[in-house]
Amino acid sequence: MDWKERADLVILGGGPAGYLAAIRAAQLGSRVTIVEHDQIGGVCLNRGCIPTKALLRTAEFNALFRKGAEFGVTTSMLPIDWSAAHSRKARVVKSLRMGVEYLLRNDRIHLVKGKGDFTHFDRLKVETEEGVLELQSKKFLVATGSVPMRPPIPGIDAPTVLTSNEILEMEAVPNRLTIIGGGVIGLEFAQMFNELGSKVTIIEMADQVLPNEDGEMAAEVLKSMKRQRIAIQLSSTVTGITAADSGTTVKFLRQEKEEQLEADYVLLAAGRKPSVPRGLLALGAVTDAKGALIVNEHLQTSLPGIYAAGDVIGGKMLAHKAYAEGRIAVENALGMSKVMTYHALPSCVYIQPELAAVGMTEQEAVENGYEVRVGRFMFRTNGRALCMGEREGLVKVVTDSRSHIILGAQIFGSSATELISEMTMAIAFRHTADEVADLIHPHPTLSEAVMEACADAVGRSIHKA
Repeated sequence: MDWKERADLVILGGGPAGYLAAIRAAQLGSRVTIVEHDQIGGVCLNRGCIPTKALLRTAEFNALFRKGAEFGVTTSMLPIDWSAAHSRKARVVKSLRMGVEYLLRNDRIHLVKGKGDFTHFDRLKVETEEGVLELQSKKFLVATGSVPMRPPIPGIDAPTVLTSNEILEMEAVPNRLTIIGGGVIGLEFAQMFNELGSKVTIIEMADQVLPNEDGEMAAEVLKSMKRQRIAIQLSSTVTGITAADSGTTVKFLRQEKEEQLEADYVLLAAGRKPSVPRGLLALGAVTDAKGALIVNEHLQTSLPGIYAAGDVIGGKMLAHKAYAEGRIAVENALGMSKVMTYHALPSCVYIQPELAAVGMTEQEAVENGYEVRVGRFMFRTNGRALCMGEREGLVKVVTDSRSHIILGAQIFGSSATELISEMTMAIAFRHTADEVADLIHPHPTLSEAVMEACADAVGRSIHKA
């Protein structure tokens, strides 16, 4: 059956960008419809950020148990109950998803379950279980997210080759796991399964893990991962995968020499690519070389009345970036004039110790013409870090040597993903290293390392060894 409905705004995709934009539009008094073919919350809530962090917490508990003797606590190591960890992960995901669904109902946002695509600039056809629905609106927001990349590797479609979606549903921890890709996804899963008992090997094409991060910090991460007995093959290219009853063989080139290793499963963590609706392309939407929708500073696509936000427009594929873009896009769609900026966009890697960064790296600052001065402070000389038994890592602050304005910051250490918010605010509001150094930080806290790194950038750190 066919029928029509009208809304002030129709949003295609119910992930972070989509559902936040819907709630914001409802706050502004608009009638909103969301079209989502899967579950509300998108990849982040259901198969990404949230479930992985829930399982990483299990791994973290196991690591703490192993360190018990250092703190005078005698513990008897128990095997990890993967089923219980899996159930807890599912409860966390369900609780948060139900919370988002409640917010949508509370704001009277109409949810349509089905696959939608554009048939015209102002029409969306949705295939639902009940039939075909046509939605009309003058304004649309495209928030269709991304999908895992599948490089053209012979054997990549073998049943033992998993993406981040499938590996989260495994019923047992594999004995041997090979991970293709040493970026954020690869490192987080590597540490998780390593701690759960898997023998993990990472194969990365670049000459460093986390290729998009500061080289100095990536080197620190590499040393930490190796201390955890995670094998890492850098500057290596996978050339083929062969699955058999006895296991899966992964062949790769390293320094022009072909090598191979055996695994029970292979995790494909080579990144994600934007998922652009085909109908939008047929209407003439412009995309970039990586297949992402091109938008202007107001997040409007090349098509009239159609805005886009989140992974579908490329850049760093982060949920908090999608949140911000969804808000800006919908406010502009409804008559405002907001500009999306990215100079203070934090990124986080939830390994142990954590890594977080915001703003420019040292190299990027130099490439942008700044005369750079860097401040550093090691956690091994921070009182709280020593009390916690978390002495590994450092804070690095990149500044303009003339104005002392903070251009970027990187933190590798305990609670880095929480500490980075201070530097995010400092960069957003163009604060100087002097201002952060003069700010009274509570003692003893890890945040003092941030203060000391800023002080070091202007030559007056007190506790730097």
